[in-house]
Amino acid sequence: MMMKILLLAGVFTASMGCQINPPKGKGSVSVPDVKVPEGFTVTVFAQNVTNVRSMTLSPKGTLFAGSRDEGKLYAMKDENKDGKADQVIVLAEKLDKPTGITFHNGDLYVSEISRILIYRDIENKLNNTVVPETLAYAFPTEEHHGWKFIDFGPDGKLYVPVGAPCNICNKESEDKRFASIMRMDADGKNAEVYASGIRNSVGFGWHPQTKELWFTENGRDWLTDDTPPCELNHAPKPGMHFGFPYCHGGTILDPEYGKDKNCTDYIPPVQNLGPHVAPLGMTFYTGNTFPEKYRNGVFIAEHGSWNRTKPIGYRVTFVQLDGNKAVSYETFAEGWLKDNGDRTGRPVDVLQWPDGSLLVSDDYGNAIYRIQYGK
Repeated sequence: MMMKILLLAGVFTASMGCQINPPKGKGSVSVPDVKVPEGFTVTVFAQNVTNVRSMTLSPKGTLFAGSRDEGKLYAMKDENKDGKADQVIVLAEKLDKPTGITFHNGDLYVSEISRILIYRDIENKLNNTVVPETLAYAFPTEEHHGWKFIDFGPDGKLYVPVGAPCNICNKESEDKRFASIMRMDADGKNAEVYASGIRNSVGFGWHPQTKELWFTENGRDWLTDDTPPCELNHAPKPGMHFGFPYCHGGTILDPEYGKDKNCTDYIPPVQNLGPHVAPLGMTFYTGNTFPEKYRNGVFIAEHGSWNRTKPIGYRVTFVQLDGNKAVSYETFAEGWLKDNGDRTGRPVDVLQWPDGSLLVSDDYGNAIYRIQYGK
């Protein structure tokens, strides 16, 4: 494993409305004309983080991030508390799509396609070559939807999704782990399917009050431009089935796999999201610096459509909740998708920083942005 340090320079601020003039094209390190609600500003927290994907924050304040196609593992710190990373450390390279990342009891867990790596006592070894252990559990080797978002739940269990290895199929009948979210002990023992009928979830979290699991789900492709929707779902207990591949969006029977099925037999979404917006990371907002309406609501990074006739997504959205019901679904940050269809960024994950601001990773712009409220 190779360790490198990339020094960072520059921070971009925005006036009311957050209009910023960026360099054009892939690899931009400024905020590409991102618009957010009045009172919010957007700056660059980190740059030169190629293909950055999921993020996790350690209790000591180190931000760790995975990638996917780049195969790198990053570590960042904001030592002087100025709202930007002082340096980016490349902890590892040439990993197999290390998309998911989570911190647990001093150890860093990083997902690959068929296994999970564990970097023990990582914060005391940031400037050294680190050789990881491998979790004692083997996942399917299929690459299609094989990259994984991972996290530890309030129950101390490690939650790991196993996506369907296809656009639409019923591989669950061959291996019940497909199209599911699994959970297991931190050492890989006592693995079980927690929730099933989930095409591909690349983001989840637990409600700060109820401690119940919520997750985003990517809907199937090649039905129509406007169907099916992507989803925000709620799984308060194990054993629930969310419909894939039989039913989409709570009401749409699949033309092939939905024959002789009934959508009422499956758990419907709490909120249908835009069609093909590709929702990935999500987080519940628990800070006290954003206006009250955002408290305990869900921020979602919508990576954006790849095959829709007119692109959609490429934004951060917000779902306001009243208990377990969605009150509204609205755009919070946008501008990565231009009117002519050009893209300057693709949000992947959202994470609340200790000061109440919101970090947004962008695997197309190779940067992490910080959204804050007020001065």
